[in-house]
Amino acid sequence: MPIDASLLREIIMDHYEYPRNKSLTQEDGYESVHMASDSCIDDITVQSKIEDGKIKDIRFDGVACTIATSSTSIMSELLVDKSVKEAQEIIDNYFNMIDQKDYDEDLLEEAIAFQNVGKQANRIHCATIGWKAMEQMIKESEGDKNES
Repeated sequence: MPIDASLLREIIMDHYEYPRNKSLTQEDGYESVHMASDSCIDDITVQSKIEDGKIKDIRFDGVACTIATSSTSIMSELLVDKSVKEAQEIIDNYFNMIDQKDYDEDLLEEAIAFQNVGKQANRIHCATIGWKAMEQMIKESEGDKNES
């Protein structure tokens, strides 16, 4: 069922004006990934705390456009308290949505606000920058487990 475009814009603007989890921590146990764009202002650091295969916390900070800030804010809420397997499934569905492929919109919750970003090639990087950072941390956390 098509979702009202104005509702999608409201979700994006709400997360841009009032980003969730937008502060970094010095607390032990957090991994960080810095991401920057060569073509725009997006320059953010994403932190996560992953313990026992579960995402305990996600934070981010930096300077970024509306799409990058709001997509990272939504991601930070959506993936917390998920297992790394559940989080990877959500990330895969998000990337499928961005790439205009089949995806499960029920898994994405508010992240469906970015369903039309794939039609704007210049916005794809903005909508995925925080998600790629988180995916990198998930893969690194799984790598640690596989090396044990």
